Amino acid sequence: MRLPPAGPSTGQTCGLVLISAVLLQSICVAVTFLYFTNELKQMISRNYEENISSAVKVTEEEGSQNPGHRIAAHLTGSSSKKSSLSRPNSFSRRGPGQKINTWEPSRKDHSFLYNVELKNGELIIPRTGFYYIYSQTYFRFREPENEDSESDLFEQIRNPKQLVQYIYKLTIYPEPILLMKSARTSCWSKKAEYGLYSIYQGGVFQLKRDDRIFVSVSNEDIVDMDKEASFFGAFLIS
Repeated sequence: MRLPPAGPSTGQTCGLVLISAVLLQSICVAVTFLYFTNELKQMISRNYEENISSAVKVTEEEGSQNPGHRIAAHLTGSSSKKSSLSRPNSFSRRGPGQKINTWEPSRKDHSFLYNVELKNGELIIPRTGFYYIYSQTYFRFREPENEDSESDLFEQIRNPKQLVQYIYKLTIYPEPILLMKSARTSCWSKKAEYGLYSIYQGGVFQLKRDDRIFVSVSNEDIVDMDKEASFFGAFLIS
């Protein structure tokens, strides 16, 4: 007589169940480990980015609040025009125009100096870099009260005149280097009681440490050094 094949024993069945349970548990542990590892990495990354952003923000705020990190100057016209303009032969290394020799550097009104020195109307650059330089000059003509005593200067002003503003750079070279020039031609009629013109210019230039920049003008006799209308300045960009 033929007997039916015997099935797995109880011991074998228990072993398979135990092995399956161990494998399932291992898989669960591995999945859990990977999940929490990924979450931990993301948490660390977020904290790192937040800390970096906060540090950068604090640095920027400290730089804006601490004048020691600034390089900037804004000079307004001096109240005394005669002392503001240099004499024709007082500046040996001069180009066309007459240099404005005196500005108001003190911290009153809109004037200020941050880590920049002013000497003889010249801003001394403290650090090599790219700077934005700007200036505005105010030309003001008034008719004399006594028309019968018009001077030769008054008659010359009546004729068309070219009003020019120059911005120069002084380096180790013997002659100043012209950075910018702006001009306009004006002619006042005999019926006009006064004439007003302003010239503004600005631009970005690379300057080296100890370079000097200054402003010169034409027709200095009709330059008005009004503090709100005539000014000169520069600030470091990078």
